[in-house]
Amino acid sequence: MGNLSFCRTKSFFLFLLVSLLIITSAYSQETELYEKYVKHYVSTQKFMGSVLVAKNNRIVFNKGFGSANLEWNIPNTPETKFRLGSITKQFTAAAVLLLEEQKKLNTDDLLKKYFPDIPSTWENIKIFHLLTHSSGIPNFTNFPEYQEEQLTPHTPEEIVDIFRYKPLDFEPGEKMNYSNSGYIVLGCLIEKVSGKTYQDFLKKNIFDPLGMKDSGYDSNTAIIDHRAAGYSLSPKGYINAGYVHMSIPFSAGALYSTTEDLLRWEQGLFGGKLLSDKSLAKMITPYKNNYASGLTTGTDDGHKFIQHGGGIQGFMTHLAWYPDDKITIVVLSNVNSPAPPQLARNLSSIAHGEKVVLPSEKKEIDVPVEILSQYVGTYELTPGLNIMITLSGDSLISQVSGQGKIPIFAETETVFFLRVVDAQLEFIRDDSGKVTHLLLKQSGTENNAVKISDTVFERKEIKVSADILSQYAGTYELAPGFSLVVTQKDDHLMVQATGQPQNPVYAESETMFFYKVVDAQIEFLKDENGKVAHLILHQGPRDMKAKKKLNQGE
Repeated sequence: MGNLSFCRTKSFFLFLLVSLLIITSAYSQETELYEKYVKHYVSTQKFMGSVLVAKNNRIVFNKGFGSANLEWNIPNTPETKFRLGSITKQFTAAAVLLLEEQKKLNTDDLLKKYFPDIPSTWENIKIFHLLTHSSGIPNFTNFPEYQEEQLTPHTPEEIVDIFRYKPLDFEPGEKMNYSNSGYIVLGCLIEKVSGKTYQDFLKKNIFDPLGMKDSGYDSNTAIIDHRAAGYSLSPKGYINAGYVHMSIPFSAGALYSTTEDLLRWEQGLFGGKLLSDKSLAKMITPYKNNYASGLTTGTDDGHKFIQHGGGIQGFMTHLAWYPDDKITIVVLSNVNSPAPPQLARNLSSIAHGEKVVLPSEKKEIDVPVEILSQYVGTYELTPGLNIMITLSGDSLISQVSGQGKIPIFAETETVFFLRVVDAQLEFIRDDSGKVTHLLLKQSGTENNAVKISDTVFERKEIKVSADILSQYAGTYELAPGFSLVVTQKDDHLMVQATGQPQNPVYAESETMFFYKVVDAQIEFLKDENGKVAHLILHQGPRDMKAKKKLNQGE
């Protein structure tokens, strides 16, 4: 009996050992895939930062890539702290719901109950409308004056004054339109109702209870250990990102954190450690356009997700939770690029056991030119934001308003992919066979763009006298440390942005000039004395004003 028992025990341990080897091998292969896909984005300079993947509250991948500080060659690690941008909004929403649990407010209350001096146009706005971006208050970061406002410290009340008397975009509750302004107002509400500053309320009620010791409100002056520097991409590579005073993003985007602290946040929020079931359900239930309160919801390849991204000067972030599969994805980047949401989706697919193909691994097929020519035209994503498709030889070129031209490659006769980013364009026909719109598929989302023209608007160059061109030469400051330098070269102008190469611009009128390398225009403005005082950079849906620096003696 003893020998038989020993044999059974030995067999059991052999089985256990084999099982552990299989599990270890599977995790090793999964880790290698995570590493492979992150390194692809690092190699193309689309990503530097830290990444975390967790399953069932267990970390399966947590690693830093690239540099937290390029000038000192300090690497990113899981301990590196990153600005979160709009991931901040879910913390603001949770704070409001905590105050509701404390009976200090009700999300169905009208805003005027707490701020009697609000404009008359705001009288029908509820707290709920602010949480769900359905208030109609316009987004102040889209205003032309924001370029200057972001450079100086503001109190929360001073930020509100930027948009307080602007007309509403729509009646409260009528539709959803993403607005940082609404979340600034929520920050003011939190401070008024709680009697604490926004950052102190979050620390006491969220960060400390959840053990988030590496999270807080960012500062331009404080010494913060292990904080990453932020960078932007230029044609020459990385450059230091532009400046924003951290009082400006406030409760809409001013927090910093680490990958592991954000996992603690997800575990606390969705694990019942912070909000009641009723409050959590309110927070994650979408109102319009799949937007809930500081979070978006949806499904990707059959997997339900709750997520939000963020972007602020020098940083792009993405945080996703898959409740049915108990998977957390954290991507924190200290370079402005579209990589984080794309990377998060790829990591999610790997975590779900799905095959992921990088753009560099996709196979291109040949499509007849007569079919390609049917796709040429202008497709409207949103008012003022178009995708232009042109034919160059036997291939298609895409260009989004305000951006450069990018070739697209056929995967099928109707589906095309980009190699520089993980995105697809699918052309859709109506019953008669006519191309009517395209779908832009990127980072698990689909955006419909209606074909508004069978042609692409081509700007016509005119001749402008050298005397007029000479008046435009000078340095125009878009932000401290970031300028456009305009010089005259023979019979045309050259423009060079800080840290970027010089590019020619071409006149379409005496005051309006356009680029050919990107879809952007420069407009020169004169003062009442007829002297050139400013320029406006029109790029995509944004208009950025830059003041001309005076020369000595002027």
